[in-house]
Amino acid sequence: MPTAIAVTSADLALPPQDERTLPAVVLRDIATLPLERALGELQTLIEQHGHVIVVCSHATPTAVLRRLHTLRSLLETDRVAVFNPDLPPLGLAVLARQLRQLGSCDLSPGVLASAGRLLVHYIHSGAVLGSVARLDRVPVNLKQHAKSWMPGSQFAVVAHPQPQLVRLGPEAALDGPEFGTWMLVAKGQLQSDWVSGTLAPSWKVQGLREAPLPAESPSWWGTGKVIEFCSYLPDLSVLYQLVTSVRRGICHWCGIDVIGDRCVFCSATPPSVPAHDNGNRRSGGDGGGRSARRALVRRT
Repeated sequence: MPTAIAVTSADLALPPQDERTLPAVVLRDIATLPLERALGELQTLIEQHGHVIVVCSHATPTAVLRRLHTLRSLLETDRVAVFNPDLPPLGLAVLARQLRQLGSCDLSPGVLASAGRLLVHYIHSGAVLGSVARLDRVPVNLKQHAKSWMPGSQFAVVAHPQPQLVRLGPEAALDGPEFGTWMLVAKGQLQSDWVSGTLAPSWKVQGLREAPLPAESPSWWGTGKVIEFCSYLPDLSVLYQLVTSVRRGICHWCGIDVIGDRCVFCSATPPSVPAHDNGNRRSGGDGGGRSARRALVRRT
């Protein structure tokens, strides 16, 4: 059976992108289930799939994260990876779906888990907000805070890969990807057509879809008056080529194949390398993200 890609709530399990996309495993009520039952369910997943990659956001409740690490510790296993990149919830759901796409390919569990760290470089996540008064994920200056209290004010924000924040107006613009993407939009308690009418054309997106707003999004953005958006690479062939073009290594601790300097399953990093040997053995902390990104821009 393929490696299981798990999410902590059903709204992070997006519909399949293509016919090869594997279904997500939803860890429903993982923090409230009796410990013995939660332990048994995770053990069953490991027995069925061999390895489990749990994708969760920084807005995931602390109780959920604590329970996941407790279960992993009690099982005394390196077959469960808890991966929580600094992406907004919609972007995280897109990343989880990309891993589900790649899960149907001939990638080892370690490479598949490491692929998440590579693919985050190609995701542009942001939102249109009715207020930035409680936004703490992106730098907000005093002037922008003051304008946030003006009736009717709206702001366009990119949280990843580089923070951007502008007040919506005739000249408002956000820097976007340098390669072809699709865009996913999730609407909360805010009315605006700026994303579909202005942003998507300026980013030259090749397709636009809508999805329900993840439950964790208001917490992440500091307001329910939000329209979250995310641009991403939809094609499995492109994702597969990106992942397989990056040099692989072997985790010195658990022995699985990995991309980059840190094993997602056991968290081990390579042993210290003598200073005179750094130029020959260093693998690059971004898991090949910069070189793969340059190659993608050239192809598109």
